[in-house]
Amino acid sequence: MAKESIFIVEDENHIQELLKYNLQANGYKVSIFDSGEAMLEECSKSVPDLFILDIMLPGMDGLEICRRLREDIRAKNIPIIMLTAKSEEFDKVLGLELGADDYIVKPFSVRELVARIKAILRRIDKFSIDDSEIITHGNITLDCARREVYKNGNLIEMPLKEFELLKLLMQNKGKVLSREILLEKIWGFDYYGETRTVDVHIRYLRQKIEDDDNNPTYIETVRGIGYRFSDKPAK
Repeated sequence: MAKESIFIVEDENHIQELLKYNLQANGYKVSIFDSGEAMLEECSKSVPDLFILDIMLPGMDGLEICRRLREDIRAKNIPIIMLTAKSEEFDKVLGLELGADDYIVKPFSVRELVARIKAILRRIDKFSIDDSEIITHGNITLDCARREVYKNGNLIEMPLKEFELLKLLMQNKGKVLSREILLEKIWGFDYYGETRTVDVHIRYLRQKIEDDDNNPTYIETVRGIGYRFSDKPAK
């Protein structure tokens, strides 16, 4: 069985060595890059199974690397873990809004990082194995196997996290899902109460699937709790 590969952008030598040694010991193929520019150049030739990006880098920072990866058709669905010494809520939320899957703060436990890597890759494997469903409501069609969303037969460009969120809502039509449940199911772990990222992703979804995102008919807000995908017959 081929080893899962990880690309890491980190400029501190001791952290590079720590990550490479421990991740290789856990069976991963690891490539270390000192800069985002070098890693993105390598991505033009091949892409890994997962990215680990330090936020605080000379030159292009981790947030900009994340943004560029999410705009790259080859890399947009590959999971990203952000790694940083900063713990401000702004950085965390911004990283998640740009499409990161996880966020870990230095100094970190290698055991915790490995556990999060395994959890993310298991979730990706589950999507690739289990998803053969096509879900339709009104003029919205979601093809789980192809990870594609259509409105009136037209393909909508949608990052993986938005797709997963829409899928979960549509699979539970009529049920109210709290922000905490959505964070747990889509991002896979406790985000320390940062439910704002759910609201941001819901806003992006509404802009793409609603006729009028200021007066949504598909994704309903249940004040003080979370969101619900309407099970009312589409007009």
